[in-house]
Amino acid sequence: MPANAAPAIPTPADETPANATPAIPTPAIPTPAIPTPAQPAPAGGDAERLGATTGFVREQDTSVLLSRVLPGLDGPELRALTDRCRFAHAAVLVFPPDEYALRADLAACGLSADAPAQPSVVVRERLAARHRRDPADLDVRILRPVVRGPAEEPRAVEVFALTVPPGSGLSVIAAEERRHDHEAHLAFDVARPDPLVLRGLLASFQRHGAAADGGGYNPHEDGTVFYFTAPAGTKTAYRRVELYASGDHRDVLAEHLARPLAASGPTRGTGEPQPAERLLWLLTGAWTTQALAACARLGLPEAMNRHTGVDGAQLARTVGAHPQSTTTLLRYLTMLGVVSDAPDGYRLTEVGALLHPEAPGSMRPLALMYGGPFYQSFGHLTHTVRSGEPGFEHLYGENHFDHFARDPELAALFDQSMASSAAMFDPLPSHPVLTAATASGRPRTVVDVAGGTGELLGRVLTAHPTLRGILLERPQVLAAARTYLDANGVGGRCDYRAGDFSDVPPGGDVYILSRVLHDWDDDRCRGILGHCAEAMPRKADLLVVERLLPDDAGAEPSLATAWDLHMRCNTGGRERTAGHYGRLLEEHGLELTGHTPLALGAHVLHARRP
Repeated sequence: MPANAAPAIPTPADETPANATPAIPTPAIPTPAIPTPAQPAPAGGDAERLGATTGFVREQDTSVLLSRVLPGLDGPELRALTDRCRFAHAAVLVFPPDEYALRADLAACGLSADAPAQPSVVVRERLAARHRRDPADLDVRILRPVVRGPAEEPRAVEVFALTVPPGSGLSVIAAEERRHDHEAHLAFDVARPDPLVLRGLLASFQRHGAAADGGGYNPHEDGTVFYFTAPAGTKTAYRRVELYASGDHRDVLAEHLARPLAASGPTRGTGEPQPAERLLWLLTGAWTTQALAACARLGLPEAMNRHTGVDGAQLARTVGAHPQSTTTLLRYLTMLGVVSDAPDGYRLTEVGALLHPEAPGSMRPLALMYGGPFYQSFGHLTHTVRSGEPGFEHLYGENHFDHFARDPELAALFDQSMASSAAMFDPLPSHPVLTAATASGRPRTVVDVAGGTGELLGRVLTAHPTLRGILLERPQVLAAARTYLDANGVGGRCDYRAGDFSDVPPGGDVYILSRVLHDWDDDRCRGILGHCAEAMPRKADLLVVERLLPDDAGAEPSLATAWDLHMRCNTGGRERTAGHYGRLLEEHGLELTGHTPLALGAHVLHARRP
């Protein structure tokens, strides 16, 4: 990690030597059953604070606690997080005069004092840095007495103890730490962690205002910890939150550690970003886009792999590039978490592997598109904001779709870039509308309107062998769609219709509009929805896949907020809130019955006639 990156903060639960990268080994915790909104008491004497923390740990329900830590988290997303996270422990720092007093306070709170206290190297170093003291003067110990949750599940109270003898000058530290509770935090275990699950959990925490705040991997315990600063509106007294995942997830950790760097830049000792440095990091966002595009164009991912390191000079020779410049690019990509600089050379991380053209779910076409035509058009964002007209049209003299249609190579890249985001479709085939169509016992037809090369329709037909499909697309795209659907063994159950939105075929049972409406302004959306509503039989369903703007887009981080700007600059379209889509649907006699989150910040909206 570069010297100016946000540091990886090791976890205090396992006090390994200072040069190790520790993390918190915590037991798998089942979901508690009883919701209790108790709050810890951050002030007061040690016995009071220990008692409040112990009561808090014993009483909390994971689902309720998550909703309090992340205000606005509810519905399916809260259920998904609760299924994957278990409240594991809360931590408190106390200041006994000696070990006897500590044991007495623990016993008074019903906590076992049998296990010996171990030195806490990490918290000692943090206290020394915060208060400008010699670490050798700070005797900090750690204990983890087990308590039981509402359903008798095992949890822990993580107790850090700084010994403060009577009359000691350390009493100033104790008073300051009691007032601010810097070391207090909540911890959640991740059940059945894998990279996709972890990325989804981390994205959910970020989306609801939690800021990435370090982490670490402990090879001795084979566990990875991810730290967050709680959002400003959190409804608990805890300001730090951690997620613990068993196993080696350093690729995901590298992305997590890069987030505060990219979002905020280096921080002051208080953790508050320095405004000038934060702005500088924000201004370098264009460099990141071009670095990723250059990586893809040069073929660096093909010249690397995730298992064997390659020397920078050898990589430069392989791809035909300037050695020193290649090394500079690789250092930057390492900072971004796209490659790792291992002792034997550079390797792809899981993120970087997505830039390989043959990787499952490859996002290389997106890198080339965002680093190419869309990058150029974003140079005219000021024109878009001033005039309301797409920067793309201002640059190229024609709209996005006409320009691509005249350039077969560019059109193919665009279609491939759309397919690169197909991971958002993974949960869609299990949508109740589609499972109900299968269970009906009679032939049902799914109509995918402007369905591209058939990525989504192929997944639906694969998951539901009794369904048939109709793909409506431009003539030049249908050939690629036939090839794709035939290769996936579902082409025989699909009809292909060449046309535009006025040619929506009638008589289907389920209609799908996936990432279509956001391409257009409201007037054109009304026309598209009108054609669909006219074609839909009375009992047909409509599924709309889009990113949804949060109701308060300025307050809540969201991919849709970024894409809203992108759509306005490049297509003249926009992202919308669920309520906005609901109003457009109502104009055509369709009722929005609900929406469900998908991957990559997307949602599927369900509409039908009342």
